[in-house]
Amino acid sequence: MSELEILAGGAAEVPATEIPDKLYFRIGEVARLVGIKPYVLRFWETEFPSLGPKKSGTGHRLYRRKDVEQALEIKRLLYEKRYTIEGARKFLVARAKTEVPAIAAGGKGKGRAKFVAAKAAAATAPPGQAGLFDAPSPAVLDLVRQELREIAALLK
Repeated sequence: MSELEILAGGAAEVPATEIPDKLYFRIGEVARLVGIKPYVLRFWETEFPSLGPKKSGTGHRLYRRKDVEQALEIKRLLYEKRYTIEGARKFLVARAKTEVPAIAAGGKGKGRAKFVAAKAAAATAPPGQAGLFDAPSPAVLDLVRQELREIAALLK
């Protein structure tokens, strides 16, 4: 067994393949896609809170596409970038924190950009507790009403 196979948890390297378009993957499928042994994947679940498969009624782990992508990223950080487990965990947490504001700013919907702008304007209000209990601005309320009407129209 080569040194690379030992580092990869005993599994031979799998060439970069696309993740199949499935709703759920079993642990063996994920292990093959990522190129590691299932016991390594189970260990990663204990070390990386973001890697959390659902359990079926029979107790089998069911991974979603996001979990498979997360496992591939963890493998890249550990084996290619040579991060420690703690370093990889911190990197993933820091990246998740920076992605949340980017997602909020780039959301879908016509009124979304206006809503984000109104929310940002409200956030730049003078500091202090006096503004905490004030009613939202009419512009924000109008945008919320508009979004609710659009949702109601979709549900009809």
